[in-house]
Amino acid sequence: MRAIRSERLVIGLAEYVDILEWRVRGLRAKVDTGARSSALHVENLREIGRNQVRFDVRLHRSKTERRVSVDAAVVRRARVKSSTGVSSSRIFVAVTLRIGPVVERIELGLVDRANMLYRMLIGRTALGAHFLVDPHRRYLLSHAPARRASGPAAPRTAARKAPKRAMRSKT
Repeated sequence: MRAIRSERLVIGLAEYVDILEWRVRGLRAKVDTGARSSALHVENLREIGRNQVRFDVRLHRSKTERRVSVDAAVVRRARVKSSTGVSSSRIFVAVTLRIGPVVERIELGLVDRANMLYRMLIGRTALGAHFLVDPHRRYLLSHAPARRASGPAAPRTAARKAPKRAMRSKT
């Protein structure tokens, strides 16, 4: 992993991430220290050859036309236990992920997260020893991607809340 700084970076509960080889920029991802592996919501997953898959990455939760079609090599297949305790077989692919200034090669499980708020989940193995997570904040290392005039638009930013300050009484 390459990082600009040698100390741990503080990230929020959610961050915008880039998947470099797929040219996916500004994908909203939830940071989940309770999950071992990382997962990405994909649609139309199909095998197209030995250890090759094709699928669509939906870039926006409600704007279904914003998607990228991807061909990728399968790096492994494994059984993964969900947060509800149900075990299922999952296909994993390798990607180069950027979170703020950090670029790392990680494995992503391809899964249906259609009912989830975030398209992507970043687990412990992807976080490594390079991050500290502040669960009370979001988007500390990233900002909303700029809108593009042509091509699929980037996801909208979530409104940042100003930090709460104690009220002082004039007594």
